[in-house]
Amino acid sequence: MELLQLQYFLEVARLEHVTEAARSLHVTQSSLSKTIQRLEEDLGVPLFDRTGRNLRLNEFGNRFLRRAEKALYELEQGKEEIRDLSSGDSGTLELAVTTASLLPNLLREFRKKRPLIQYHVQMVSANDMATLLHKGEVDFGLSSPPIQEDDIECRTVYVDPILIAVPKTHRLANQSSVSLEELRNESFVGVAKGYGARDFVDSLCRSAGFEPQYVYEGDEPARLSSLVEAEVGIAFMPSTARNSREQIHHLRIEKHEPVREIALLWNKRRYISRAALEFREFVIEYFKSLK
Repeated sequence: MELLQLQYFLEVARLEHVTEAARSLHVTQSSLSKTIQRLEEDLGVPLFDRTGRNLRLNEFGNRFLRRAEKALYELEQGKEEIRDLSSGDSGTLELAVTTASLLPNLLREFRKKRPLIQYHVQMVSANDMATLLHKGEVDFGLSSPPIQEDDIECRTVYVDPILIAVPKTHRLANQSSVSLEELRNESFVGVAKGYGARDFVDSLCRSAGFEPQYVYEGDEPARLSSLVEAEVGIAFMPSTARNSREQIHHLRIEKHEPVREIALLWNKRRYISRAALEFREFVIEYFKSLK
């Protein structure tokens, strides 16, 4: 059995079409078909049910697919390990986050320790983050809410109080706290439905007997501060998103005192480079310093 056979098999299994798979792999259809045929001969069973150039994995194929994916994943991890051992202090950390408010300062501080490390950061939903982690496409995720799934290590690193942000001209701006009931008739700005933070605060408002009325719903949490400052609406915001330069007043929510948990996530099976290990320890210590 050859590595090339496994690579071709995975692409055909993904596309279930000989012509498209050959185009994707930049090989001829004839060469691709012969390679898959040799693999089936090695295994002694057909892996696909065939209808013309369309293929569909059969039971043998589905079972072999899981093993082939694991085998190639382990080989990729081996390549990562070798690159890590030979790269010295350089390299790139692949990161995914569900909220970016804490990231700039965190990366700035880590870069002081490891100036040659580069970063590639993706802003994603919790569902997309879980997919990236399962596929081993990122080193770490920073997520709120935490993600509890097989193969994903989840460590809560910070518990962040959620506050009410109002413009300094607002009727509540002279108070230090507010009850949810007092917010019944307010206009809110917030992230779109489907984000963990949005679902959580909506549920919180319902527990107080009302449905929050949004005048703005977006996918950029960092924009909410400017909308509050512009008096478009008020917002639920984590305490770590506060900025002393903004003309915004923050109030504690009475009785409920809601929080968001921030978790550091990684794939248990993914090789962790020396730089990534150092980054993990740095993140844990960084959040401890915020408490």
